[in-house]
Amino acid sequence: MGPSGTPRTQIFCVSTLYGAATLAAGIDAGLFAPADRRLLVVCNNTGTPELTPAVDGMPGFERLRDRFDDLVSWNETIEPYHPGSWSPRPDDIPLWERHLRLAWRLGDARVELIVESIQVNPALAIAQILTGAPIDVYADGLMSYGPTRSKIDPLVGERVRRVLHLDLVPGLEPLLLAEFGVRPELIPTAAFTRVLDQLTDSASGIAITAPPVPPALLLGQYLSALSILTEREEEELHLRMVRGAVALGHQRLVFKPHPAAPAVLWARLEEEAERLGAELTVLGTPVLAEVLYRRLAPAVVIGCFSTALFTASAFYGIPVRRTGTELLLERLTPYQNSNRVPVTITDALLAPLEDGSERGGASHEPDARIGELVAAVGFAMQPQLHPGLRPAAEGYLAALPDERVRRYFKRRRLTTLGLPGGMPGQLSGIPRNATARRMVRRARTLRRVVLRAGTG
Repeated sequence: MGPSGTPRTQIFCVSTLYGAATLAAGIDAGLFAPADRRLLVVCNNTGTPELTPAVDGMPGFERLRDRFDDLVSWNETIEPYHPGSWSPRPDDIPLWERHLRLAWRLGDARVELIVESIQVNPALAIAQILTGAPIDVYADGLMSYGPTRSKIDPLVGERVRRVLHLDLVPGLEPLLLAEFGVRPELIPTAAFTRVLDQLTDSASGIAITAPPVPPALLLGQYLSALSILTEREEEELHLRMVRGAVALGHQRLVFKPHPAAPAVLWARLEEEAERLGAELTVLGTPVLAEVLYRRLAPAVVIGCFSTALFTASAFYGIPVRRTGTELLLERLTPYQNSNRVPVTITDALLAPLEDGSERGGASHEPDARIGELVAAVGFAMQPQLHPGLRPAAEGYLAALPDERVRRYFKRRRLTTLGLPGGMPGQLSGIPRNATARRMVRRARTLRRVVLRAGTG
């Protein structure tokens, strides 16, 4: 009960099995105070939720269900709207709150929200509707180490009490919501791995067992859906994984596709593996990569910038390799793209697939200044949200070799922000002066007008 005898309900919102496992670990670790009722709200945010199973329909979910008293579907609650794009009109918020309290049997209970990805719907929509509810945010993988992707209404942001996150990169703390003074809090690794063990034991529907020789596990991503790569480029990225795994000496390969990716993106992989004298199995059942770590005991995990690369390395001690990050660092637009920090962390810490030995070799050294790199990239992405990071970013960039600056920072971005590396040394102070910046913009505009007139 609440302080005045009012019932207290905790509302947990989840859209992925990984998120559900994270919540279960937090509950098991005692990170949430006792409540009269724990309600799980399942959100299916895929492009075609009618054709894609929701979290509660995935193998292993039944082992997580008992942490919650009740379960409801957000999709059904707002039908026929799509949860990824719908948000309430401000004038309709009181009506929607009454609707939720009736449909979810909340009555007059005090509610607390535990959501992921607070910057976007459906988490943002639910937070807007339940206007008085305090909020906890649980991290959706590596993305939480980067800054909040867009400015959040203080009516929502100031209600957030903490960011719960896994220790994927030991010593690194999330920038997410730091502009509101939100404190990060670790979910114990042991609690999370115990939950994953339960999922592994229940995943009887996976028609694959550990082969006699530990395989190489390849993690597919669906970057063409985000318009970061074309479908052809994404297929080539997966083919590079196959070729790289074989070059490392692996003859048994297992490919775990992204659950939303169409089969056309991996149609050539088996053919390529066969051409190279290897055997490749494509998993048709959606399952967490972490479950496969226990079921298959892979010799190496290969991916692009998946969070699962870090759970393999940090939680299970499995060697990992990354590929494609250099291309993505170049392609991600705008610079503020929320995938930039995950790609940067992966590129800076993990050995490239093309590097010599299976366990990383002497030629790759993880960036010992990863915290400073993330702070500098975070400032360059969202300087308005984190102005206090400017001195740290300037100090880091001033001492960084030029090739590293070019790898992680766009020169135009550095110039706009007046940061080291943006312009030649003798001109580096100009962009900080507002009058000088206006004069430069006017000069460029005039130049374009003159050039057009000259060719007219």
